[in-house]
Amino acid sequence: MRKIVSMPGDGIGKVVLPESIRVLKAAGFEAEYIHADIGWEFWKTEGNALPQRTIDLLEEHKIGLFGAITSKPKDAAAEELSPELRDKGFVYFSPIVGMRQHFNLDICIRPCKAFKGNPLNFIRKSNSGFEEPEVDAVIFRQNTEGLYGGIEWTNPPKNVRDAFETHPKMKNFKDTPNDELAISTRIVTKKASTRIIRAAFEYAKKYNYKNVTICEKPNVLRETSGMMLKIAREISDEYPDIDLWDTNIDAQMMWLTKNPEDYGVIVAENMFGDIISDGFAGLVGGLGFACSANIGDEVAVFEPTHGSAPKYETFDPPIINPIAMILSACMMLDHIQEKEKAQKIRVAVAKVIEEGKVKTYDMMKLRGRQDVLQNGAASTKEMADEIISKL
Repeated sequence: MRKIVSMPGDGIGKVVLPESIRVLKAAGFEAEYIHADIGWEFWKTEGNALPQRTIDLLEEHKIGLFGAITSKPKDAAAEELSPELRDKGFVYFSPIVGMRQHFNLDICIRPCKAFKGNPLNFIRKSNSGFEEPEVDAVIFRQNTEGLYGGIEWTNPPKNVRDAFETHPKMKNFKDTPNDELAISTRIVTKKASTRIIRAAFEYAKKYNYKNVTICEKPNVLRETSGMMLKIAREISDEYPDIDLWDTNIDAQMMWLTKNPEDYGVIVAENMFGDIISDGFAGLVGGLGFACSANIGDEVAVFEPTHGSAPKYETFDPPIINPIAMILSACMMLDHIQEKEKAQKIRVAVAKVIEEGKVKTYDMMKLRGRQDVLQNGAASTKEMADEIISKL
């Protein structure tokens, strides 16, 4: 029997991940789910939100389902450490970013596909009234480099500052005192860029998308974005049936609501990929429908892109939309070649949404409060139950 590392994490991750496992079981997928520790509680009590024992489990079993994580700024994180751990040199680092870098989960895939009948789908005005464009975009986000690489300093050491001051642009900051200076890096490598861009083209070829868009900012970030654009142009020559488009991230966010149906596969660096995938997610219902895969050479972790939303964790019964987590589990099934079961679940989700009889509070455009259930919204469990009923 296949073993899956189950990492609920924080907040609503503890709510939606068990519901996704219920759906997997109802679809006929048999597995042993091995709980793994990750998240804020382990930062507070151990000074490490991603314990070595969890890394070991992923090393052994290769596949993980992940719920959500709480992250806080540097000073707030330090204040929440257990007293005996303070001033011991512990520095908080996002465990999901750490996981991506440790296992080189460099390919992040974020599908943003509209479900028919979803009341949250994007609608725009047309000459004849209103229309609902068919949004079906898949964002390939480079997962381990760029602005999320974690190489930054506040009050940088002398050798770091000296190195940066060899660049002529640093003259603009020559009078800035060191203790008033924070430096962050954006590192892009040819190897990782080539891998993510080629993966995007292969995906487009496999699923008959007509274009791949490289979404960067090469007119300003001439070296890093410039490298990605150059590689994309070289690789595109190998795929003559797929058009290569290139857009600037700021213009792309504007075009998002003008012609979203024109875009197929989009590939970008870490930060820009994060931004554009959230933008497209907003067109197909929001983060309650946004799933993702983090894929490396050996290990793969599947997660919804929403955060931990800790205020909802204590709601009884829970009201959170579990569909993003369920669709992430479908991506896991695709990855391990259980495609029929994945499609079975997706069809069930589509039926529930199109029928419109059962809706979570977000689908009813209500504010997230406990009384939404009294106003006809489905609980987290009720939504999962309805999906299971369609199986």
